[in-house]
Amino acid sequence: MKLTGERVIPKVMSPKNGMLLEHIARYEFSKKYCKGRVLDIACGVGYGSEILLKNNPNIDELVGIDLCADSIKYAMDHYNFHKTVYYVDNALNPKLKNKYGTFDTILSFETIEHFEGDKRFIQNLYDLLKPDGTLIISTPFGRGKGQPCSCPYHVYQYTEEEFLEVLKPFRNVVMYHQIDEIIEIPKKDFKYYLMVVVCKKV
Repeated sequence: MKLTGERVIPKVMSPKNGMLLEHIARYEFSKKYCKGRVLDIACGVGYGSEILLKNNPNIDELVGIDLCADSIKYAMDHYNFHKTVYYVDNALNPKLKNKYGTFDTILSFETIEHFEGDKRFIQNLYDLLKPDGTLIISTPFGRGKGQPCSCPYHVYQYTEEEFLEVLKPFRNVVMYHQIDEIIEIPKKDFKYYLMVVVCKKV
């Protein structure tokens, strides 16, 4: 696949690339939450599967879904492990639960800012989660949904308050912030670039 700046493709990127390191850090952070059936929605080229499955016996099945058929083909060619299965589908498809069932853990990294329909997307994720399931979702900080984005691939970017508002179907949420490879409970007067939220369905 060609590297355009929209997707992370580790095999054609420098291992010191900042965007790559940030993305890997989110998968490493999420690994401890992953168990049972795991869904990586908007999985891109599937590189997260290798990180999540390494030394992690708690995962029974890892399902990757992405809208881009080329990305899914790449995932099947390069990150096809015995617990993985990949599908081409739309994250806004209201029939996802009927097609793929429910999951113990769902990961959604850098996805929600790419399209209109965030409430539909969050409802899909809620429906796809089993009771007591966990969602780990990330998005970059922005000036707000009504403001222009500097990134050409983003429809909008959230303030923290806006992101928490769209996550309201989940009653139990813990907000982390990320800068470079550091993901932590935010420190006062410290500048971060991304939000990483752990949501529990109760």
